[in-house]
Amino acid sequence: MLEGGLNVDYFILLLALLLILGVVTTKFSSKFGLPALVLFIGLGMLAGSDGLNFIYFDDPHIAQLVGVIALIIILFEGGLQTKWTDVRPILYPSLSLATFGVFLTTAVVAAAVKFLLNVTWLEAFLFGSIVGSTDAAAVFSVLSGKNVRDKLAATLEAESGSNDPMAVFLTITFIELLTRETSSVFSLIFSFFWQMGMGIVFGYLFGKLAVYAINRIHLESSGLYPVFALSFAILCYGITMLAGASGLLAVYVAAVLMGNNHLTYKNSIVRFNEGFAWMMQILMFAILGLLVFPSELFHVGIMVEGMLISLILIFIARPIGVFLSTIFSPFNFKEKVFLSWSGLRGAVPIVLATFPLIEGVENSQLFFNLVFFVVLTSALVQGSTIPWFAQKLKLTEEEKPTSPHVLELVSIGKANAEIVEFFVPAHAKIVGQTLEQITLPVEAIVSAMIRGDELITPTGQTEIHANDILYIMVNKNKLKPLTIFLSEQKVEPNSV
Repeated sequence: MLEGGLNVDYFILLLALLLILGVVTTKFSSKFGLPALVLFIGLGMLAGSDGLNFIYFDDPHIAQLVGVIALIIILFEGGLQTKWTDVRPILYPSLSLATFGVFLTTAVVAAAVKFLLNVTWLEAFLFGSIVGSTDAAAVFSVLSGKNVRDKLAATLEAESGSNDPMAVFLTITFIELLTRETSSVFSLIFSFFWQMGMGIVFGYLFGKLAVYAINRIHLESSGLYPVFALSFAILCYGITMLAGASGLLAVYVAAVLMGNNHLTYKNSIVRFNEGFAWMMQILMFAILGLLVFPSELFHVGIMVEGMLISLILIFIARPIGVFLSTIFSPFNFKEKVFLSWSGLRGAVPIVLATFPLIEGVENSQLFFNLVFFVVLTSALVQGSTIPWFAQKLKLTEEEKPTSPHVLELVSIGKANAEIVEFFVPAHAKIVGQTLEQITLPVEAIVSAMIRGDELITPTGQTEIHANDILYIMVNKNKLKPLTIFLSEQKVEPNSV
């Protein structure tokens, strides 16, 4: 058992086993349709004192620290892969879900908790605030690689990436109202708008700064670029939080801006953070699993109350939040039903549940156990059925082809060229033309093509098809004209 004095070698061995088991369990996750977070949490619970008794862990401060760091990295990775062209049309409903939707969900859950647990209204609203938001880690993980319609997937990802400020604001507000008699409602409301507004501002500024710095600096090793990019995300969170704004929202905004601009060694940056985000998910959920004691969690009273709250959250609170906050959105009834079902809870509610534990709020341990049970129920019931539910509602689309390879210019950072990956959409002007028929900007050449699973060495007579993936070597100074050229679309003939 790891307790008291820390045996470094023993700790490193357990960490290695935990990461290996975490990676292996993802195979079971995809095979049986279970969200990976359930298995990661299970590993933590198994290794804890109520399981195999390898590690005794009950420090909410450390769990909160690890959780916040992991969420920074997960949100950064998710934002990097979010396409602004997908997010822009659904920006309004996403923000409405992230604010008004969270508040409505909180209020409905609070009413249920007041009745079921016989606590004060402030305590009931505190619990509702903790479970009111969806979780980015869970949503990104479940939707990854699934063929859910783009606008629905983008809505869920944008909502989960931007609803943390509302959840954090509500949680801290009710903790302060419970523990500090001098709290001003007006100052708390001002705090919310400050967190949201300045979170977006700081995120935009740091995103712009990161793009400028990454593209202008010449590092000695290409492996330093992913570290440099991640450093901006962490710096963005730290400075934004010091300013009293939402650090998690700022990180997500900065990552979206970075992901939708040209970045030197962009593939390396994305792939590095993708792997790092998986590692942090494993550690975060495992540590959160260590923090809970199964003997308390699976007590009959906790299970009955937790199941009732989960059912109310899934079938009443979340649908009310979705349908009322998307009244003026372009979504139809089936799409709103799907959005309601896809409101996954994950790490964010568990991390928020450590706040009242640290503050010593009455009933905080009961709330933590119930929140944990609600998260497990949401992951098992909703997370495992989202792809199936999308198919039943006919809200899926054909999977877009992706490259089985990642090609990128190998350089020590001083070469003035790189290879750009371009997916050819069906409406692109270059579709149907041969390489000798198109006029690429000077100092740009197509060096490789991927069609389906086949890697093609192009010649002048090679014709470009829709869904091809082109790898174009280009001088860095010619990236803008190349981007403009590739974005040109076919001109449809006017109907007579």
